[in-house]
Amino acid sequence: MSAANRRALRVRTFGLTIALAVLAVPLAAKAQPPPGKTARIGYLSIRSAPSHLDEAFRQGMRDLGYIEGRNLTIEFRWADWKLGRVQGLAEELVRLNVDVIVSTGGIATALAAKRATSTVPIVFTAGDPVGTGLVESLGRPGGNLTGTDLLNIEINAKRLELLKEVVPQISRVAVLTNPANPNTARGLKDVEVAAGALKLKLQVLEARDPGKIEDAFVAMTKERASALLVLPDPMLLAQRERIVGLAAKHRLPGVYEFREFPEAGGLMSYGTSITDVYRRLATYVDKILKGAKPADLPIERPTTFELVINLKTAKTLGLTIPQSLQVRADHVIR
Repeated sequence: MSAANRRALRVRTFGLTIALAVLAVPLAAKAQPPPGKTARIGYLSIRSAPSHLDEAFRQGMRDLGYIEGRNLTIEFRWADWKLGRVQGLAEELVRLNVDVIVSTGGIATALAAKRATSTVPIVFTAGDPVGTGLVESLGRPGGNLTGTDLLNIEINAKRLELLKEVVPQISRVAVLTNPANPNTARGLKDVEVAAGALKLKLQVLEARDPGKIEDAFVAMTKERASALLVLPDPMLLAQRERIVGLAAKHRLPGVYEFREFPEAGGLMSYGTSITDVYRRLATYVDKILKGAKPADLPIERPTTFELVINLKTAKTLGLTIPQSLQVRADHVIR
């Protein structure tokens, strides 16, 4: 596939050279942690158990010379998908006097960590950190927070366009959301604008917790939805196997944020590599442990996004993926 074709689907952001330069760490010359000190990291997660994403962060720390049990201790706290528990867990980590808090699971978790402390450095991954008031700006976050902006809200419209390209005959698209996610409202606005341009009708369905997902699919069937768009959300990502299984059961072609969905059997995804994002969080932690101030570390944003298509799922759904789209894909599951 040509470089030009691949670039056609990549979203580029500008003015980020300084962010990437500050954060770049050559693998060939691994940075070493401060000598004679055991780093103590608080790890705050909305999820209920460790996943491959948490392992990606741990691998990132190992790549930088931090070994658990030797010079690194990680205090994990899991909220079990209960937003009401997040604030208390964040405050608990502050009382443990950790060196850095790593906040994962989106904007709600990061905001809870911010409320818990104005002094302990916080490294987060979330969408739209400026728009939600988490940080002052991308270049100079201010305060005690820094991290990554997934840009997942901005490309929801692109996902809808891709879905229409794959299934031109669709007219009604079910949009699965988590209303507890602070970014959902903005994401829906972008999708509504795109749907109008594409002459698509939307059916917005809510799943505030895993138990509501099946009910949402029942409603999709009753309203005769012909395709599915899942808005970015940590809980929905964790429930990807259930979601793609229900999509297959109801024969709904779907587009998702991360490649983990088509790898689990979904039709396709368009977004950044969330595994790489979690690994990159370790770079921030390392710099802070060595004396950098979060306020001075620019927010990192992805410069490219990857398109992943599952041809096996397409065949099961009776779809033919246009060859022009296949050659633009970063990964095709056959």
